[in-house]
Amino acid sequence: MEKMIGFCGLDCSECPAFIATKKDDDEERKKVAQKWNKEFKANLKPEDINCDGCLIDSERLFNYCKVCEIRKCGKEQKVENCAYCDDYACDKLIEFFTKAPEAKTTLDGIRAGR
Repeated sequence: MEKMIGFCGLDCSECPAFIATKKDDDEERKKVAQKWNKEFKANLKPEDINCDGCLIDSERLFNYCKVCEIRKCGKEQKVENCAYCDDYACDKLIEFFTKAPEAKTTLDGIRAGR
């Protein structure tokens, strides 16, 4: 599967919701919902686990991705991901990087190679 680096630097193609969607695997959706309910104290149902990745304009977008401020900004800026933004790294990203340092590593690598 080809990598899809989200606006924030996370690899959508490694996301369990993305993987379950691509496989169209209801059992996998159930496992992901159970895991995330426990991990994030959420109330997800297997049918909530559908996502084509944050770069795609699709109805199948995970709940959080629908309201993600980083995704919204990236789409408004019309950038491939935040590594290509003139305002890199903005306050939204800096805060996000405290939770997902691997995203910073990915975006920094893209910026270095562009």
